[in-house]
Amino acid sequence: MTAHTETATPTLTAERSTDFSRISTEGIVAGLIGAATVAVWFFILDAIHGRPLYTPTVLGTALFGDASTLDAPERIQASFETALMFTWVHVLAFAVLGGIAAYLLMLAERDPNYGFGILLLFVVFEFGFLIVAMFFAEDVLVTLTWPSILVGNLFAAAAMAAYFRRHHPNLLIRP
Repeated sequence: MTAHTETATPTLTAERSTDFSRISTEGIVAGLIGAATVAVWFFILDAIHGRPLYTPTVLGTALFGDASTLDAPERIQASFETALMFTWVHVLAFAVLGGIAAYLLMLAERDPNYGFGILLLFVVFEFGFLIVAMFFAEDVLVTLTWPSILVGNLFAAAAMAAYFRRHHPNLLIRP
């Protein structure tokens, strides 16, 4: 009587580990690209208005500080420390979103019918973000203007999509 050993299990485990590593790396890099795109967009807008680091300071104040100071946004002074704290959270959030996007793209590569649903999910998420912000952070939207936030997020999405497209050139999306 001889024992039969399967070699498929270690190989399958190694493939899953490699897939997870590739997806994680793609997601983090895409998230960093998206976060950097938004940061550059708001840095340019803030520089044009003569108040560098104003946007991350306002967002950091809303997130970590006294949100009542947003009632008089013209009195908020740019703070490198507050901007840095917000930027850290912003980068982490984009890295998580990039990871989710990379995973969804992996699913779409395996079944092109998922692609349209993923695209629709992105659109719903983008506008859902603005609607939630209107209810819970209206002062921030008034201070920073929602069109500039929408444009910044669309720039980030385009930059992330360009990165993903380069890594998934054969991706098909079917409705």
